[in-house]
Amino acid sequence: MNHIDAARKYRPFPPICLPDRQWPSQVLTQAPVWCSVDLRDGNQALIEPMGTDRKRRMFELLTQIGFKEIEVGFPAASQTDFDFVRYLVDQHLIPDDVSIQVLTQSREPLIRRSFEALRGVRKAVVHLYNSTSPIQRQVVFGLEKSGILDIAVTGARLMREIAREHPDTEWTFEYSPESFSATELDFALEVCEAVAEIWQPTPEHKIIFNLPATVEMATPNVHADQIEWFCRHLSCRDSVLISVHPHNDRGTAVAAAELAMLAGADRIEGTLFGNGERTGNVDIVTLALNLFTQGVNPGLDLSDINAVVRTAEYCNQLPVHPRHPYAGELVFTAFSGSHQDAIKKG
Repeated sequence: MNHIDAARKYRPFPPICLPDRQWPSQVLTQAPVWCSVDLRDGNQALIEPMGTDRKRRMFELLTQIGFKEIEVGFPAASQTDFDFVRYLVDQHLIPDDVSIQVLTQSREPLIRRSFEALRGVRKAVVHLYNSTSPIQRQVVFGLEKSGILDIAVTGARLMREIAREHPDTEWTFEYSPESFSATELDFALEVCEAVAEIWQPTPEHKIIFNLPATVEMATPNVHADQIEWFCRHLSCRDSVLISVHPHNDRGTAVAAAELAMLAGADRIEGTLFGNGERTGNVDIVTLALNLFTQGVNPGLDLSDINAVVRTAEYCNQLPVHPRHPYAGELVFTAFSGSHQDAIKKG
């Protein structure tokens, strides 16, 4: 089979019917809510995951930079993650203005274990998810849409009940239809509406709907169309923070995140320098400094970028590429004679 024949086995991602899309004429004027997932999505992608010392160093770096929401682990799936969450809480290492976030599948034992890990915390985001795409419904779960909807609703109801038993914690609920990027938009909306009906958000006490490109499958403009369509059709839009969680399978996670913000996204989940599974998560450093160079305060302090690089490399045991945007060691180096001449002349 030659390369021409091989290409025929792939089908293009279908476009979204949104002829009056508004995002192309929008301009970014403010930073999103940032949520670092370095300690969860980033950590689980490492060949050698971080131990407590490196996790604490990463957590300290993230708070120093200015993150107010930090996903610190998947405590129901890992004793190491559970112990680290307890370490942060018991040692009073969480700043008063920071919410730690934990991830849990929509299964009763895992939800209960997640709340157990958070016992006594001041502020926390509990991030519930279940798979919604056709291939996962059919192959992984063997369920129709109704079965997938029931998984989400059952988990959402249990979260509400457990949270009410612990009123001293300021809880925020987050729900992700996993593989949103591959899920029918009307079904993703149906599931989220059902979850919202249980959680009953208000403009004063919002919930988070996180719409992940679990696998990046299309061009960034298609992702923006998906986000705008969802925002337009969500009935309780003023009571929900729309979050995106782009992955970089096509190499366009940063562009996808920026266009998603134009399309209405309020919040970005990502990692420092894009560490993450497969080809990585969206790089929050690049996103933040892109905003900075357009005159928008990103709300993150990256003034000592070299120190951020050194700490990230230590914690992840991975190098930052020398040509990484803004942060690579060769960013301010030119080997071309004409470029050197221009730099010399100022």
